[in-house]
Amino acid sequence: MDEATPNPPSRPVEWPPVAVPGRRTAPEPAPPSEGELALSDLRAQFRRYVVLPSEDALTAVTLWVTATHLQTAWQHAPRLAVVGPAKRCGKSRLLDVVTETVHDPLITVNASAAAVFRSITENPPTLLVDEADTLFGSTKVAEKNEEMRGLLNAGHQRNRPTLRVSGPNHEVSKFPTFAMAALAGIGDLPDTIMDRSVVVRMRRRGPGEKVAEFRTARDTPALHAVRDRLVAWLGPLHDTAMELTPSMPVEDRAADTWQPLIAIADLAGGPWPEAARAACLTMTQHEAEQDQDNSAMNIRLLADIRRAFACEGNPALLRTGRLLSILNEDTESPWPEYKDKGLTARGVQILLKGYGISATSHRFPDGFQARGFAREQFTDAWARYCPEATPNTGLHLPGPTTGA
Repeated sequence: MDEATPNPPSRPVEWPPVAVPGRRTAPEPAPPSEGELALSDLRAQFRRYVVLPSEDALTAVTLWVTATHLQTAWQHAPRLAVVGPAKRCGKSRLLDVVTETVHDPLITVNASAAAVFRSITENPPTLLVDEADTLFGSTKVAEKNEEMRGLLNAGHQRNRPTLRVSGPNHEVSKFPTFAMAALAGIGDLPDTIMDRSVVVRMRRRGPGEKVAEFRTARDTPALHAVRDRLVAWLGPLHDTAMELTPSMPVEDRAADTWQPLIAIADLAGGPWPEAARAACLTMTQHEAEQDQDNSAMNIRLLADIRRAFACEGNPALLRTGRLLSILNEDTESPWPEYKDKGLTARGVQILLKGYGISATSHRFPDGFQARGFAREQFTDAWARYCPEATPNTGLHLPGPTTGA
């Protein structure tokens, strides 16, 4: 049996590699830019303290925070809507990290609209609103904060000042409203704000999802170091950013809202331009689907209320309590599992708001006064949105009853 051929002696590895004539070598990858490194540092800080719902959301939050440092370069000031279905979804923790990394944070808890717009200058702060559901969570509360909602809507675009009469001579003064803003709260914000927002839908951490504890005194210096690195990188790029017109994967208001984030990604280069556009497309499509689902739910409620009136013999008035009983007793409809407690009076109010329909106080034929609906309130909406009954989605309704 022949002996095995011995291995040839190994040659020492030369570094850097020596070019061999006639052999094509792959070019060395370019080192990451300062922008790539700064964004990666910021992304790592968010990942350390918060579990975002997706990699796209992590990308979006990173780019949104970075864009606050070039607010004066943008035509639009996107909102960051951090919403979740319940408490303990990480909304406030995310806002903690955002606060320490954005440009000139202005926390607006319990601040009046007048105080906020008087704080906005030509170099605007970044508005931060935690527990935004306390401002817009109910119709009564939202009505009291209509001025704040108007400010947040107007401030999405440049040259939308608010006018106020001030001074002893009652002179009309213009106050700028343009400023980027982050709002966190339980449940969706008003539609007009959501439409102007990069929306991050938080959720509670799963059993295997761990994050580091955040301590202000201990952890803020590291966050400020990342913030300062962003400022140093972006400062010389202000004029360049103003001239940028990045290609957008979306159109209309979604493009207006996402353009500063895409521009930041293009300034950084590397993997960021592709990641930013992927996040933009995925997250805006998800919100569009949410809108479609909400619209379908609204129309379903109109149709089911029509059948509820029919089940009761088409009375002129129907108590809210009786209407809710009819809707929630049908196990084949979505209403028994709508939110935690089924469909409530508040839920009906929200779903019908877009049609201009709301419960009011009525005197019923039995002589008692109670909140409810008049059938004539629905006739126009029924004619426009559900002119014909759809038997395949009909309620299995109980028969008429008497009394309340």
